[in-house]
Amino acid sequence: MNLRENSLNMKNLLCLVLLAYAILIPVRAFANGEYGLAMVGEPKYNAQSTHLDYANPNAPKGGTLKQAAIGSFDTVNPYNIKGKAAQGMDLVTDRLMVRVWDEAFTMYPMIASSVDVPADRSSITFHINPKARFHDKSPITADDVEFTFNTLKEFGRPNMRRIYKLVAKVEKPDTRTIKFTLGTGYDRETVMILALMPVLSKAYWSGKTFDETTLTPFLSNGAYKISSVDVGKRIVYERVKDYWAADLMPNRGHFNVDKVVYDYYRDDGVAFESFKAGDLNLRREWDAGLWQSGYDFPALQSGQAIKEPLSHGRPDRVRGFIFNTRREPFKDIRVRKALNLLFDFEWVNKNLYHGLYGRINSYFPNTELAATNTPPPAANKTAQEKRANMRKADALLKEAGWIVKDGKRVNAKSGKPLTFEILLDDPGNEKIALSFVRALTRLGITANVRVLDSAAFLGRLNNYDFDMTLYYWMSTLSPGTEQYLYWSCEAADQPSRWNYAGICDKNIDLLSKSIPSAKSREELVKNVRALDAALMAGQYMIPLYYNASDFVSYWRPLAHPAKMPLYGTVLETWWMER
Repeated sequence: MNLRENSLNMKNLLCLVLLAYAILIPVRAFANGEYGLAMVGEPKYNAQSTHLDYANPNAPKGGTLKQAAIGSFDTVNPYNIKGKAAQGMDLVTDRLMVRVWDEAFTMYPMIASSVDVPADRSSITFHINPKARFHDKSPITADDVEFTFNTLKEFGRPNMRRIYKLVAKVEKPDTRTIKFTLGTGYDRETVMILALMPVLSKAYWSGKTFDETTLTPFLSNGAYKISSVDVGKRIVYERVKDYWAADLMPNRGHFNVDKVVYDYYRDDGVAFESFKAGDLNLRREWDAGLWQSGYDFPALQSGQAIKEPLSHGRPDRVRGFIFNTRREPFKDIRVRKALNLLFDFEWVNKNLYHGLYGRINSYFPNTELAATNTPPPAANKTAQEKRANMRKADALLKEAGWIVKDGKRVNAKSGKPLTFEILLDDPGNEKIALSFVRALTRLGITANVRVLDSAAFLGRLNNYDFDMTLYYWMSTLSPGTEQYLYWSCEAADQPSRWNYAGICDKNIDLLSKSIPSAKSREELVKNVRALDAALMAGQYMIPLYYNASDFVSYWRPLAHPAKMPLYGTVLETWWMER
């Protein structure tokens, strides 16, 4: 579910995942009224479209949406790498263009009312909407866009710095026009990344230090603004009643609730109890076991609350036990293969998740992007399969120099035992980790499970300070430049990127770079499948499970449109029935 951010942790992630290819004609020059930037072909919507198909333009305004966030936060600036930003911050800042969720990847005008892009994609010119305003009514100008560009190029997140540095020249023909000319190293996707730039106020930030944590709400321009901050405990957003972009096509039927509240909890169990008591009115459930057996409270039986699986067609989270291949013993693929053979997914799915999940067999599950020629993960459905997999794992470990001595798996040369730590950020994942530990014990391997609070976990994750962790990656139906940040040698050596596994393979580097250069959907799918096959062959994780539905429960009078978009639940389109 998006609420214009989904991420980070990987929730910011969907804002970083971008277009592979776009056929661009100047938006303002379309003779037939089309005005979006599409991956391939023509955009679904045009200048005559009144609203997105998955939004209700007649949705009533009012009410409060309350959700849980786990852990804490220490900043309301989500654009630099310092601190942990509060949930929902993307609600307060508009971008030059906005993506929609019922197309693989298409963007439509927001702060930029039109753009010009030449055939070779060597530049992009943004024409700023004369109605665009910050919350203090001051106009958004080319100076603000240039200031944002320069600030994020120096202090922004790694993906921004890398892409923005490809710009060779910035020109401002007038106060509402800005042109970015690209230099060496740009690809077909670079102009699209620039189009997703948030716009900050130059007047507000001048004289302030951008590269630090802050709990002071900054001047912005989005559909909501921060109304209160209780440090680490709660953040409240208030709908801007005179929001300048409320009537733009991509926004109609969006941003319907007056307040969006995130209450912070130490752990998800406490948050669930608050939801059942009605203190929260919407919950996204990630635990299939809890979804199956825990939602039996009186409000569901009486109809005051709803439990609803909402289908989607996006790639689900690629969850797995991720090996840190920067460290021994996981540098050796034979060890990684052996541990893959020992994980009993079938038992976990049946006993912990009621058989509701599918096994991940791709880094792009649930899509046409998944490689078709890779063998499925090892199955442990029967006792015979389990014994066979243990024998194979034992042989691989011995081949890698790990023998059994006095019941313990040790290195044949050094005598050092095979032991490692599994790092978790959620106590709810302990059960699956401990089931894996039991399987490892049978072959003399010692693994210790350690659960950290979200801030400590994120710090170690960003510094790649772990042996193995249970975490995930996310992609879209239109993978792009982010794939290089996930899998490249360059990303493996730089903190706060997303190459958690430490992957460094020249072939994977080349395949990652080929994706944003694809010139058609067919070429894109071919390149992504080749990358997927290489990643699966590398055994960089023990794949877990995915879900083709969003498990969502909510209290009435909260309601949603009848049509779900391709990417699934979009909370900006929900409303409170009167």
